[in-house]
Amino acid sequence: MIALLSRLDALLTRIPHELLALLARLSVGTIFLRSGLLKLDGWADGTTLTLFREEYRLPLLPPELASYLATGAELGLPVLLFLGLFTRPAALALLGMTLVIEIFVYPNAFDTHGVWAVALLYLAKFGPGRLALDRLLFARAMPSAYGRA
Repeated sequence: MIALLSRLDALLTRIPHELLALLARLSVGTIFLRSGLLKLDGWADGTTLTLFREEYRLPLLPPELASYLATGAELGLPVLLFLGLFTRPAALALLGMTLVIEIFVYPNAFDTHGVWAVALLYLAKFGPGRLALDRLLFARAMPSAYGRA
C-alpha cells in the first residue's frame, strides 16, 4: 500500500503548475464571464436590476450601482484571467466578489463558492504560470513572482 501511495505521489508531483494555473484561470473565469453575459442580456428587459433590487439586496450599495459594478467585473476580470494579464489582482478582485456573494447573497452555497475561492487563491498565491501575458510583461521586474522570461 505504501509503495502504491508513493507511486501516486510521484505521479501527482509531475503535474506542472502551468497546467493547474491555466485550468484555474479558464474554469473560474468562465463561471464569472457567463454570469456577466447573463446580466448583460438582462439589461434590456430590466431583469438584472430587478435581481439586485429584490434578490441580491447588497448592503451599503444601491442596487443600480451594484448591478453596474458586478456586471463590469464579471465581464472584464475573466478576460484578464484568460489572458493571464494582471492575474493576481484580477483573482483577488474576484475572490472579494465571491466573498460578497457568499456572505450577503447566497450564504448557503459555500460548497460552490469554496471551490471558486480555492482556484482564485491558487492563482493569487502562485500566479498565472508561463502561459500568460503577466510572465512576458513582468518577469524582469518581479522575477520571484513570474520567473525568468
